[in-house]
Amino acid sequence: MPKAGTEEASDLDPSARGVAKAAPQQPARTRFRRRNRRLKRWFPYLLVAPAVIYLMLITLYPGVFAITQSFYKVKFGPWRPIGFANYARLLGDYQFLGALWNTFLIGSISLALQCVIALTLAFHTYRDPWIRGWRIVFLVPMLFMPSAVAFLYKLAFLDARVFSDILIRLGLIEHNLAIQSSTWLSRAVLILADVWQWTPFLFIIFVAALQGQDEEVEEAARLDGASWFQIFWNISLPMMRPVIVVALTLRAIDITTMFANVFIITKGGPAFGTETISYFIYRTGFRSFDFGYASAASVVMLILTVIVAQTVVKRAFVSARS
Repeated sequence: MPKAGTEEASDLDPSARGVAKAAPQQPARTRFRRRNRRLKRWFPYLLVAPAVIYLMLITLYPGVFAITQSFYKVKFGPWRPIGFANYARLLGDYQFLGALWNTFLIGSISLALQCVIALTLAFHTYRDPWIRGWRIVFLVPMLFMPSAVAFLYKLAFLDARVFSDILIRLGLIEHNLAIQSSTWLSRAVLILADVWQWTPFLFIIFVAALQGQDEEVEEAARLDGASWFQIFWNISLPMMRPVIVVALTLRAIDITTMFANVFIITKGGPAFGTETISYFIYRTGFRSFDFGYASAASVVMLILTVIVAQTVVKRAFVSARS
């Protein structure tokens, strides 16, 4: 009988014997495939995890610390809980309200100028093959530190009075401009420095958005006799609206943290006329040493920034979809 069983096993087809041998290995392969799928699913998250943890450590902890500190009277010595007294004090502080107004005014004018200049340059250069190789030149101002740009503009407009000297030599004015004693001239210098340095940021985003549009639509409009302004206003600009809103929102958030220009060029003067919210927080916290009050101001500014940014971006994308 054993011999007969052996003969029957030997008479099996070779492929059948291979299947019989491979059958016990299928569960192992299945487990390997499942592990491979899980690894593929979680591998991107594992790559991003160190950066996310790092950002949470440098942002979450200071944020929680500032929120906690805003409910205390924090100077030198032990903390004294005072509830919402710091926030109530902000509502009646004319210097804080003035800093909010200055931030809004300087930021709005600077942002509008940057948007117009960047859009104009981007629309006239994104198809030009000769200028395409020189776009890096437009990005040079972004490569400088904000403090270096601030010292440059302080030297040109305040210390060495280079700008006033040029105007006098051209016969446009007779005396040096009293920039430091004029609120509007001081604001103009801050706006000019911010526009010069950060217009390239919007320019490169707008160029990328324009290059992603369909060329056939523009060519069809040109064949129909549309001018460059009509193409820009009726075709390019509506298609770029979500990109423009996101770019301007990023710049607006960055403008709210404008500190180097104010600290180096104007020191918030004259008469707090150029003091922004960032400089107000610095002056309150590191000159008056009222850290709880400064933390309350920073929390209020954070809440206002998040609300405005979320509202603007949401409405822009809803209008773009419709």
